[in-house]
Amino acid sequence: MPIAQRITRINRRALNPLMLRITGHGPLVDLEHVGRRSGTVRHTPLLAFRAGGTVTIALTYGPDVEWLANLRAAGGGRMLMRGEILTLGPPSDLGTSAGLARVPRPVRVALRWPVRCRDFVELPVRSARAAATAR
Repeated sequence: MPIAQRITRINRRALNPLMLRITGHGPLVDLEHVGRRSGTVRHTPLLAFRAGGTVTIALTYGPDVEWLANLRAAGGGRMLMRGEILTLGPPSDLGTSAGLARVPRPVRVALRWPVRCRDFVELPVRSARAAATAR
């Protein structure tokens, strides 16, 4: 069951700006995407997990989130992850079993319960380079 939309709005206004200050360390990333209507560059903090040439993201708010629609429309985006800037290709939907298999065990347990996340996406890493400055 995705997190309630009311919580989504609160997070977007209050928590996201704080989270963006500490992204790039561990699984907390800064996803850069372009608004499909406004053309505005946007930044969204997320938990993401890289394995080789792909990045997996659990859709804890469900599949109908703005950042995902923006990535689909643009065919990808960029991500600050562990001191690297990743250029990402278009997202592909993953089933629950495949998505859970791509995240670390402690995260998998939390995503099963209490979050009950059923939706995941995988993005191909097209290129990676060192970030110019550390935050």
